[in-house]
Amino acid sequence: MMRFRSFLLRARPLARDARGVTVVEFAIVAPVMGLFLLGGFDIAHTLYMRAVLQGIVQKTARDSTLEDSGDPEVQSRLDGAVVAQAKALANNAVVAITRRNYRTFSDASAARAEAWTDTDRNGTCNNGEPYEDANQNGTWDKDGGNAGQGGAKDAVLYTVKVSYPRFFPIYNFIGGSRTTTVTASTVLKNQPFGDQGSYGTPTVRYCS
Repeated sequence: MMRFRSFLLRARPLARDARGVTVVEFAIVAPVMGLFLLGGFDIAHTLYMRAVLQGIVQKTARDSTLEDSGDPEVQSRLDGAVVAQAKALANNAVVAITRRNYRTFSDASAARAEAWTDTDRNGTCNNGEPYEDANQNGTWDKDGGNAGQGGAKDAVLYTVKVSYPRFFPIYNFIGGSRTTTVTASTVLKNQPFGDQGSYGTPTVRYCS
C-alpha cells in the first residue's frame, strides 16, 4: 500500500506535464490535413484543365467552321493545337478528338439513333436487324450523326476527351480511379461557303 501511494506521489507531476501534447495532436491531425490538401490540389487541377480545354475547344471549333476546314491538313493542324495545350498541363495525357456533323442544330442536340427494328430488344442495331440509313454513310449511327467536319451550313459537334494519371495519389487512401478524365465539347455551324448538301431518301440496310 505504501509503495502504491509512493508511486502516485511520483506520478502526479507527470499527469500535469503537458509537454509533447502538441506533437501527439499534430501526429493525429496531419494525415487528415494532408489528405484534404491532396484532394484539393487534385480537384483544382482538374477544374483548371477543364477550363483551359473548353477554351481551346471553342477556339478550334470556330476555326474549323471556315471553308478550308475540310482539308485533312488543316484539321490536323487545328487538332494538334488542342493536343499541345492539353499536354502542356499533363504531358502524359491521352487525347481523343471526334467530329460529328448534322444537318441542323436540333439534330445535333437530339442525337437520336437512326430508325431500326430492335428485334432482340437490346438497344443496339445488330444481328442483321434492318435500319434506315438516313445519312447514307453505310453504317448505323446511334447518335444519328456522320463522322467528320461535314460541309457548308452543317452543325458540327466537336468533342475532345483528355485522360491522364492523377497527379496526387489520393486513390491510395480513398480508392477510386487512378485516371482523371476531362471532356469538353461544343456545337458550331460551318460557314455558308456553299449550298448545304442533302442525304436524299433513306436506304434500308442491315446491321452486322
